[in-house]
Amino acid sequence: MLELAWRSLFSRRLTVMLTVMTIALASLLLLGVERLRQETRSSFSNTVSGTDLIVGARTGSIQLLLYSVFRVGNATNNIGWDSYQTLASDPRVAWTIPVSLGDSHRGYPVLGTTTDYFRHLRYGDNRALQLASGTVFARTHDVVLGANIARHLQYQLGQQVVLAHGSGEAALTEHSDQPFTVTGILAPTGTPVDDTLHVSLDGLSAIHEGWESGSPSLLASSGALAAAGDHALPPPASITAFYVGLKSRTAIFGVQRAVNRFDGEPLQAIMPGVALSELWQLLGVAEQALRVLSWFVLLVGLLGMMSALLIGLNERRREMAILRSVGARPWQLFVLVIGETLLLLLAGITLGYGLLQLALLIAGRLLRDQLLLQVSPGLPGGGELMLMAATLLAGMLVSLIPAWRAWRMALAAGLNPG
Repeated sequence: MLELAWRSLFSRRLTVMLTVMTIALASLLLLGVERLRQETRSSFSNTVSGTDLIVGARTGSIQLLLYSVFRVGNATNNIGWDSYQTLASDPRVAWTIPVSLGDSHRGYPVLGTTTDYFRHLRYGDNRALQLASGTVFARTHDVVLGANIARHLQYQLGQQVVLAHGSGEAALTEHSDQPFTVTGILAPTGTPVDDTLHVSLDGLSAIHEGWESGSPSLLASSGALAAAGDHALPPPASITAFYVGLKSRTAIFGVQRAVNRFDGEPLQAIMPGVALSELWQLLGVAEQALRVLSWFVLLVGLLGMMSALLIGLNERRREMAILRSVGARPWQLFVLVIGETLLLLLAGITLGYGLLQLALLIAGRLLRDQLLLQVSPGLPGGGELMLMAATLLAGMLVSLIPAWRAWRMALAAGLNPG
């Protein structure tokens, strides 16, 4: 029966090709949304691992996560250096990573930190940062570049970089009197690290001497500070946030309470995983809207397939009558239409998945560079297999209508089509 269905479809190949393409495009959209949704969640979750707490000025947990990890938005306030040292000396704390944000270079964020950043920061499946070339900063005016910055701006080791005061494209005032020298380039991570310039806290302190009012003083603009070179500098007055790793995860709630109740200034400690869950709850409506839109597109494709089958039945009434006259039973005509639909669905879903792999192959690098999404062609995951099975099942259910109509066709109606 499937062979007969195949021959029947081949005789109507133009209409069949259009129907298959409609199903393929609908499947492409449905599977593409699912793949991007999964990869986005995975990318966000893999950005920071092994960090028990993130501490910053008291604000919303999502906002603290976004500006301290993803470099999105700005901090409501900074943390005093004395407060940081007090909390970092807690006997339950194994390590801390201070981070200071607020400057940029050609739209890319600059992060001030210590060498503990490269020693303790983890991403993905507990992977450490690796240098593709060079070394981490050792002097005040050294800078380590993320992989995307080095590639996009074509920077090399030993090249000088001028930082700007302020974040993003709005940064206008440059620290041109104190350029930094590229000493290291990090290997790609697929996280915001790739789009970040890393300097020492001393380096940020040096370029901001005389900037207490928010703009350079005459001393700073005259270049006198640049002449000082890599002289010893006092610790920074404040930092933006800091990451915390604990000696035992059982102490996480106790340390979190201690930070939230800290007397020195209003601070907040968040668990990255919990904050990410809150973020996904916030974005859940958008996710569901995209999935519903995809299902509606698929429904339109399946209805188009059903219409094509129904129209084809009206044109094939004599064919059906001939099949009946040579001994075909009504249930066999029913199975014939079901078999044709099965072939159409399998061809459409397979083509749709093939188009998705082609699109990922072409746009994979763009997604990685622009959205930091590591999306690459590969075998379908569990969610995609379920969607393909659901598409196949929905298509078979829709095909029951034209199959039932074929079953109901009478021999006399086929021989007397008027």
